[in-house]
Amino acid sequence: MPNWGGGAKCAACEKTVYHAEEMQCNGRSFHKTCFICMTCRKGLDSTTVAAHESEIYCKSCYGKKYGPKGYGYGQGAGVLSSDTGEHLGFDPQGLKPQKPTSNPTSGKFAQKFGGAERCSRCSKSVYAAERVMGAGKPWHKSCFRCALCGKSLESTTVTDKDGEIYCKVCYAKNFGPKGMGLGNLGTAE
Repeated sequence: MPNWGGGAKCAACEKTVYHAEEMQCNGRSFHKTCFICMTCRKGLDSTTVAAHESEIYCKSCYGKKYGPKGYGYGQGAGVLSSDTGEHLGFDPQGLKPQKPTSNPTSGKFAQKFGGAERCSRCSKSVYAAERVMGAGKPWHKSCFRCALCGKSLESTTVTDKDGEIYCKVCYAKNFGPKGMGLGNLGTAE
């Protein structure tokens, strides 16, 4: 059927999309109001869209649907995918568990290619605008708190031990030197 109006057809509603209201993704045109996540219906733009075949998603829903599965990947503690990957040609007996990377460049790679580092406290994605580094790991500003007393920390008040962060008071009480004259009450006979 000829397209007399001159505009492309919207991939979502199939009505004519004129240039002033056009959004494009993977060579397809959308109305700005039709350029929404297939799952959560949130409005998208060129920085938040993630496409899979003919469907468009926000990055969060795309990650939940097509991203890695298992502990630490947004599925919650104790939930593992039973997908062995055999349909992709993987040998389930040949797979070995991998330790999380502590490579400092992994964050740059994740930011450039759409992913994000995980917060050391809550395991949710940490994006650059909300990231605080402590003990060599990323944290949300709201999660950057003492592991013992919950006090909010800053770069000048944080101390770390074994990958966990503490305020200076809790660190001194629990990991500092012990004995007479070092802040502990001792009895001399």
